Amino acid sequence: MSEVVKNRPRFGVMRLIDATGYRLPLAGFVSILHRVSGMLMFLLLPFILYLLDKSLTSEISFAVFQKFTTNVFVKLVILALAWAYLHHFTAGIRHLFMDLHMGLDKDSARKSAVGVLLISLTLTAVVALKLFGVF
Repeated sequence: MSEVVKNRPRFGVMRLIDATGYRLPLAGFVSILHRVSGMLMFLLLPFILYLLDKSLTSEISFAVFQKFTTNVFVKLVILALAWAYLHHFTAGIRHLFMDLHMGLDKDSARKSAVGVLLISLTLTAVVALKLFGVF
Protein backbone atom coordinates (compact mmCIF):
# COMPACT_ATOMS: atom_id res chain seq x y z
CA MET A 1 0.00 0.00 0.00
CA SER A 2 1.42 3.41 -0.94
CA GLU A 3 1.35 6.35 1.42
CA VAL A 4 -0.52 9.51 0.56
CA VAL A 5 1.67 12.61 0.68
CA LYS A 6 -0.23 15.73 1.63
CA ASN A 7 1.18 19.16 0.94
CA ARG A 8 0.20 20.93 4.12
CA PRO A 9 1.66 24.28 5.14
CA ARG A 10 4.16 24.01 7.95
CA PHE A 11 3.36 26.53 10.64
CA GLY A 12 5.84 27.39 13.35
CA VAL A 13 8.91 26.49 11.34
CA MET A 14 10.65 29.71 10.41
CA ARG A 15 14.18 30.21 9.25
CA LEU A 16 16.16 33.41 9.48
CA ILE A 17 15.87 33.91 5.73
CA ASP A 18 12.07 33.86 6.11
CA ALA A 19 12.24 36.85 8.47
CA THR A 20 13.71 39.05 5.75
CA GLY A 21 10.36 39.08 3.97
CA TYR A 22 8.61 40.88 6.82
CA ARG A 23 8.39 44.65 6.87
CA LEU A 24 8.28 45.95 10.41
CA PRO A 25 6.58 49.23 11.20
CA LEU A 26 8.87 51.95 12.52
CA ALA A 27 7.59 51.40 16.06
CA GLY A 28 8.64 47.74 15.88
CA PHE A 29 12.07 48.72 14.59
CA VAL A 30 12.52 51.18 17.48
CA SER A 31 11.41 48.50 19.93
CA ILE A 32 13.98 46.04 18.58
CA LEU A 33 16.69 48.72 18.76
CA HIS A 34 15.65 49.33 22.37
CA ARG A 35 16.37 45.69 23.16
CA VAL A 36 19.64 45.68 21.20
CA SER A 37 20.88 48.84 22.93
CA GLY A 38 20.01 47.42 26.34
CA MET A 39 21.82 44.19 25.57
CA LEU A 40 24.86 46.09 24.29
CA MET A 41 25.10 48.16 27.44
CA PHE A 42 24.55 45.14 29.69
CA LEU A 43 27.21 43.04 27.99
CA LEU A 44 29.80 45.82 27.97
CA LEU A 45 29.12 47.03 31.52
CA PRO A 46 31.91 44.95 33.15
CA PHE A 47 34.43 46.27 30.62
CA ILE A 48 33.28 49.86 31.12
CA LEU A 49 33.47 49.55 34.91
CA TYR A 50 36.95 48.00 34.64
CA LEU A 51 38.17 50.92 32.51
CA LEU A 52 36.58 53.41 34.89
CA ASP A 53 38.25 51.73 37.87
CA LYS A 54 41.64 51.78 36.14
CA SER A 55 41.30 55.41 35.11
CA LEU A 56 40.52 56.51 38.68
CA THR A 57 43.41 54.73 40.45
CA SER A 58 46.04 57.43 39.84
CA GLU A 59 46.95 60.40 37.71
CA ILE A 60 49.28 58.25 35.63
CA SER A 61 46.58 55.68 34.87
CA PHE A 62 44.21 58.51 33.93
CA ALA A 63 46.81 59.89 31.51
CA VAL A 64 47.23 56.42 29.97
CA PHE A 65 43.47 56.08 29.64
CA GLN A 66 43.22 59.57 28.13
CA LYS A 67 45.83 58.66 25.53
CA PHE A 68 43.97 55.39 24.84
CA THR A 69 40.78 57.28 24.04
CA THR A 70 42.46 59.42 21.37
CA ASN A 71 42.34 56.46 18.96
CA VAL A 72 39.61 56.87 16.32
CA PHE A 73 38.38 53.27 16.73
CA VAL A 74 38.02 53.75 20.49
CA LYS A 75 36.12 56.97 19.87
CA LEU A 76 33.73 55.10 17.57
CA VAL A 77 33.17 52.47 20.27
CA ILE A 78 32.48 55.24 22.79
CA LEU A 79 30.10 56.84 20.31
CA ALA A 80 28.28 53.51 19.82
CA LEU A 81 27.89 53.19 23.57
CA ALA A 82 26.64 56.77 23.79
CA TRP A 83 24.07 56.00 21.10
CA ALA A 84 23.03 52.83 22.94
CA TYR A 85 22.50 54.77 26.15
CA LEU A 86 20.67 57.68 24.53
CA HIS A 87 18.44 55.44 22.41
CA HIS A 88 17.67 53.13 25.31
CA PHE A 89 16.82 56.09 27.52
CA THR A 90 14.52 57.82 25.03
CA ALA A 91 12.85 54.57 23.93
CA GLY A 92 12.42 53.66 27.59
CA ILE A 93 10.51 56.88 28.19
CA ARG A 94 8.35 56.02 25.16
CA HIS A 95 7.67 52.57 26.62
CA LEU A 96 6.75 54.09 29.99
CA PHE A 97 4.12 56.24 28.30
CA MET A 98 2.84 53.18 26.47
CA ASP A 99 2.59 51.36 29.82
CA LEU A 100 0.31 54.19 30.91
CA HIS A 101 -1.84 53.44 27.83
CA MET A 102 -0.83 56.63 26.09
CA GLY A 103 0.06 56.67 22.40
CA LEU A 104 -0.99 53.14 21.59
CA ASP A 105 -2.83 53.85 18.35
CA LYS A 106 -0.98 53.38 15.09
CA ASP A 107 -0.49 57.06 14.27
CA SER A 108 0.72 58.02 17.75
CA ALA A 109 3.05 55.02 17.90
CA ARG A 110 4.64 56.02 14.62
CA LYS A 111 5.05 59.65 15.73
CA SER A 112 6.61 58.65 19.04
CA ALA A 113 8.96 56.22 17.23
CA VAL A 114 10.07 59.01 14.90
CA GLY A 115 10.55 61.24 17.94
CA VAL A 116 12.71 58.64 19.66
CA LEU A 117 14.89 58.25 16.59
CA LEU A 118 15.22 62.01 16.04
CA ILE A 119 16.04 62.79 19.67
CA SER A 120 18.49 59.93 20.18
CA LEU A 121 20.30 60.49 16.87
CA THR A 122 20.47 64.26 17.42
CA LEU A 123 21.93 63.83 20.90
CA THR A 124 24.36 61.22 19.55
CA ALA A 125 25.47 63.70 16.88
CA VAL A 126 26.12 66.30 19.59
CA VAL A 127 28.19 63.73 21.52
CA ALA A 128 30.09 62.89 18.32
CA LEU A 129 30.87 66.55 17.69
CA LYS A 130 32.19 66.92 21.24
CA LEU A 131 34.08 63.60 21.10
CA PHE A 132 35.86 64.46 17.86
CA GLY A 133 36.79 67.97 19.05
CA VAL A 134 34.51 70.20 17.00
CA PHE A 135 33.68 72.23 20.10
